[in-house]
Amino acid sequence: MEALQRLHNRGSISTGYDIDNSVKFEADNREYLRWTNFSSQASAARKKKFTFSVWVKRTELDIQQIFISTSQNGYLTFEANNQLTWIQQYGGSQLVINTTRVFRDTAAWYHIMVVVDTAQSTEADRTKIYVNGVQETVFDAAAYPSQNAEASNLFEQHLIVGEWGGTQNGFCGYMADYYFLSETAASPTDLGEFDEDSGIWKPKAYSGTISSPSHFLEFKDGSDLGTATAGLDSDYQNNLTAADQATDTPTNNFCTFNPLQTVRLNTGSGHKWTISNGATSAIQAADYGYMTHAGNIGFKKGKWYAEFKAGTGTSQAGVGMNQLDNTGAWEESYIGAYANATAIGMCKSQDGYFYRNGGSGALGVSWAAGDILGIAIVINDDGTGFMGMSKNGTWENSQNPSSGTSGMLGLYYGNALPAHLFHSFAVWTRRNNGAMLANFGGFPGFTISSANADANGYGNFEYAVPTGYYALCTKNLEEFG
Repeated sequence: MEALQRLHNRGSISTGYDIDNSVKFEADNREYLRWTNFSSQASAARKKKFTFSVWVKRTELDIQQIFISTSQNGYLTFEANNQLTWIQQYGGSQLVINTTRVFRDTAAWYHIMVVVDTAQSTEADRTKIYVNGVQETVFDAAAYPSQNAEASNLFEQHLIVGEWGGTQNGFCGYMADYYFLSETAASPTDLGEFDEDSGIWKPKAYSGTISSPSHFLEFKDGSDLGTATAGLDSDYQNNLTAADQATDTPTNNFCTFNPLQTVRLNTGSGHKWTISNGATSAIQAADYGYMTHAGNIGFKKGKWYAEFKAGTGTSQAGVGMNQLDNTGAWEESYIGAYANATAIGMCKSQDGYFYRNGGSGALGVSWAAGDILGIAIVINDDGTGFMGMSKNGTWENSQNPSSGTSGMLGLYYGNALPAHLFHSFAVWTRRNNGAMLANFGGFPGFTISSANADANGYGNFEYAVPTGYYALCTKNLEEFG
């Protein structure tokens, strides 16, 4: 377990250093941050020794995603096979280091460091890649610079990319705490540390000097996400907006939709959701049929709140809670369709019908595209559970999650909740291109006009969180889950 925790950081431990913000990138939107004022600072010493450090959370897999570039001949990328590649130009040679290990965990944050020091006598010490404090040592390809070689394109530009080279192979996901340290071969322990109890790699504040051209971006200024916290005299050029700022971070990881989830149709196979917008938008990408999609963080108990907005094409759709069984499979078809299950869903197509334990009933709540649905779920220690729904801030059928479970739909299983069973928020649709937009609190998948946090101060919701309920994030799970 400790080895797994060291390689996958889900932000589930307390830390003395908190990262408050990240920035969301979507390659299809061609979002970017770009710095181009380095040319006068490109000394020989700076070209020989430098460090890149960044935390990333992926939301799309199986396509090439270039996320840090020093021009088109120097970049850090996730390949289409999800391996990690560093490419840098030295004179007339383009050198490639490509990990054997793949990085496919979309529920976790990765801390990635590239450390270059070409003065080192040992070839493999001239370029090092670290992931969550552990040096990568097994590669499909590894070509190192000659001793004292100068990176020829390091100071042409720095590009944090949702777009690269005029194409859409930029990054899809979240980034936090981006460092470029010139003339510094940093150690992972300069920027992170293993928790003594859990073994999880966690970030820590950098105590070294940061002066231009070194710099640190923490994306805390929503009015200009290209503002450097330290080291630069001018901002990164960018096309980002305040809507791209998120509170999903390595120290408080929020639920998102899981792009790895395999979902089938009642009517066939080979169809799937299109997951986008920081993994908060789920669009049914195929033809007519029932399809479900769940979040990538599960819970066994506690009181949880999230919001969903019906997009276009949702003539038949539902929201609710799904269950993960001991085979690792989420319930498919419409939520709540299976007997002896704890999954439950609210259906739009039949004027607010609900499905539960393989049966259905009339809730009498209609909703339309554009409505925001709040879902409150409680799972008690004894396995009993309830779910309530609000529409545009009003709890339906006299439900009052804050004061108790009166009016809320109960979950059936028949016996005590199986020890292996986990739950998560989920959506379903039954029409081509039906879209459901989620707000789990870390990044709103739709525009909100208010800012409502839970009692712990976490989350960013359109409507007030019911008393005693919490956003589904790792800090809350540590305390209540």
